Amino acid sequence: MNPLKIESKPRGRQRSAEIEAAILTATTELLATKSLRDVTAEAIAQRAGVSKATLYKWWPNKNLIALDAFLLMMRQNVDIPNTGSAFQDFKLELQSILRFYTSQRGRLFRDFIAEGQSDPEFLELFRVRFLASRRNDVRVIWERGVNRGEIRSEVDPDIGMDMIFGPMIARMLYGRGPLDNASAEAVVTLVFGGIQKAAA
Repeated sequence: MNPLKIESKPRGRQRSAEIEAAILTATTELLATKSLRDVTAEAIAQRAGVSKATLYKWWPNKNLIALDAFLLMMRQNVDIPNTGSAFQDFKLELQSILRFYTSQRGRLFRDFIAEGQSDPEFLELFRVRFLASRRNDVRVIWERGVNRGEIRSEVDPDIGMDMIFGPMIARMLYGRGPLDNASAEAVVTLVFGGIQKAAA
């Protein structure tokens, strides 16, 4: 079973991978031109060629379908680099994330944050199903850096990754400051000045 799926109802027959893919694809296509609030479960079902009952059998509501679709989109568009250098990997990762977040589909991130302000349960699921999953993906870069002796092992990885990705997320949410490759490199350079292991 996909660990990203949190089932709220007992399951009948096994989920069809083809139908699930059709639903997530339909959702990503709709979200490419509409905001989260403008996309309905009816529209997703119609575009995917399934019934609304099928949607609700596997997801409690359309926001959680969008959440899984968003994570899928991000994994399709944002690779985890492995250049042999933690500095380069984090720089490329942050630049790639910024390209995605500033695209039409990536802007959905802000819709999720906005939706969570009036729906604490959804906000918690957003943290668990999207943010925690993404953090686990990126933690691989950090662990490689520690193992290669590039990053000080005593530095808390959660704090370190917050320092790398937090400034650009803040800029995106506040609408203040550039979101470009040069800014991403400047942030990673500044953070590595504190976390990088000194040469012997």
